[in-house]
Amino acid sequence: MKSIPKLIRRFVGIMALSTVFLVILNIIFFAIVFVRNASTFSPWDMADHAAAALQLTDGGYSISDNVMAELKEENAWAILIDNDTRQVVWRTDNLPNNIPMQYTLSNIAELTRGYVDGYPTFTGEAQNGLLVLGFPKERFWKHTRASWDYNFIANLPKNTIIFLIINIVLIFLIYVVVDSKLLRSIRPITNGIQNLSNGSPVCIKEKGVFAELAEKINKTSKILQMQAEQLRKKETARANWIAGVSHDVRTPLSMIMGYAGQLENSKNLSEIERKKAAVIIRQSSRMKDLINDLNLASKLEYDMQPLTMKRENAISIVRQVIVEFMNTNIDDKFPIEWKTADTLSACYINADKDLLKRAISNLIQNSINHNENGCVIYASIDDDNNTCKICIEDNGKGASDEQIDRLNNAPHYMICDTNTTEQRHGLGLLIVKQIIKGHNGKILIDHSEYGGFKVVLIIPK
Repeated sequence: MKSIPKLIRRFVGIMALSTVFLVILNIIFFAIVFVRNASTFSPWDMADHAAAALQLTDGGYSISDNVMAELKEENAWAILIDNDTRQVVWRTDNLPNNIPMQYTLSNIAELTRGYVDGYPTFTGEAQNGLLVLGFPKERFWKHTRASWDYNFIANLPKNTIIFLIINIVLIFLIYVVVDSKLLRSIRPITNGIQNLSNGSPVCIKEKGVFAELAEKINKTSKILQMQAEQLRKKETARANWIAGVSHDVRTPLSMIMGYAGQLENSKNLSEIERKKAAVIIRQSSRMKDLINDLNLASKLEYDMQPLTMKRENAISIVRQVIVEFMNTNIDDKFPIEWKTADTLSACYINADKDLLKRAISNLIQNSINHNENGCVIYASIDDDNNTCKICIEDNGKGASDEQIDRLNNAPHYMICDTNTTEQRHGLGLLIVKQIIKGHNGKILIDHSEYGGFKVVLIIPK
C-alpha cells in the first residue's frame, strides 16, 4: 500500500525529532543543575582575601572584623603557618581540636591540593607565612590527583561529537529494527484492509501482536463474502424471474395482438368495433415494448447484457435511427429536424451500435409519448475534442425544474435502495442511462432552448 512508505517516513521523522528533543532536553537539564549547584562563592578567592587582610602588629597577627564575619558565616576556620618554622603562629577561635599545629613540606603540599583531617582546605599567601582556610567536611569536594593526558583533553571536543554521533546511530538502528518488525506485522493487516475495500476475500495469519485484529478482519471478510454471495444470488434470481415473466407474457400477448389484428381487419364488425380492436393492438404493442424494456433494463443492471464495442460513426447511427422512425409512418405531428452542422460528417466513438441506437430511439420515443398534441424533435451532434455529444430535444411541454433535478439525481424506482411508492420516470430513460454508463459516458437532462425537453449523451471517443 502507498501508506506504508509514508508510515515509515513518519516513524523516522518522529525518531529524529525525538532524538534532537532528548539531546536538547538533557543539555537544558544539566545546565540548570550546574547553575543551581555552582556556587558564586570561591574558596580560593576567600583564602587570598583573608590572607591579604591578615596583618602583623606589635601584639601579633590580627584580621579585620569584616573578614572574620565572613569566615563565621561560612563556618570556616583559618591558621597561619610560618614560612621558617612551619608552625601555626595564628589561628581562629573555632579551630577543630584535631588540626595539627606543626607541618612538614609534604603536609603543606597535601593540604594545598586536598584535605587536613577530612576538612577541605584552601591556601593563600600571607605575610611571612601561608594562610590555610578550612571548611566543613561536606562543604566542598576536591580532586586530589587531577592529572589528564594532554591529547585526551585536546581531543575531547572531537571525541564528544563522535560519541554523540555513535549514540544517535545506535538509537536509530535500534529504532529501525524494532519498527521494521512492527511494520512487517502491520503489512498483512493493511493489505487485508485494502482487499476488503476491493471486495476480495481476506485470510490473515492470526499471530503476533495484531492477532486479535487479524481475527476480526478475517471474520469481517467472511461476513462480506457471504453477503456478496447472497446478494449475487438474489440479483440472479431477480433477473431470471424478470426474464421468465417476460417470456411467459409474450406468448399470450402475441395471441391477443394476433386476434385483435384479425378483428381490426374484419369486415363483419362495425367501424367502432374495429377501432376498439386497433386500440387493443396499440396498447398490446406498448405492453410488449415495456416487457422488452424491463428485460433489457434488468440485463444491463446486472451486467448480463454483453456490450460489443466497435469503432462507429455516431452521425451515421443517429441518422439510421431517424430514418427508421420515418419509415414506420410516424405521425406528422412529430417531425424530426437534423440540426448538425454540415461541416461535421463524422464523429467516431467506441460503441455498441445496437444498444446506442436503442438509447437514441428511446429518447425520440420519449418526446412522442409525452407530447400527445405533437412537437418538433431536434437531433444534433457536436464533436467536442475528446467527447461526442448527441443531443435529442423538442419544443413540447417540457418539464419543471424540480422534475429535471429528480431525473438527473434521483435513482429509478427499479434500482432504488429505499422503499418508494412513486414511479419517478419510465424505463426508457433508465435504459438510456444504463447504456451510456456502459459506454463510460454520462447523460445530462435539461430544458431545451426550443422550450421543451432536452437530453445530451456525452460519450468519450
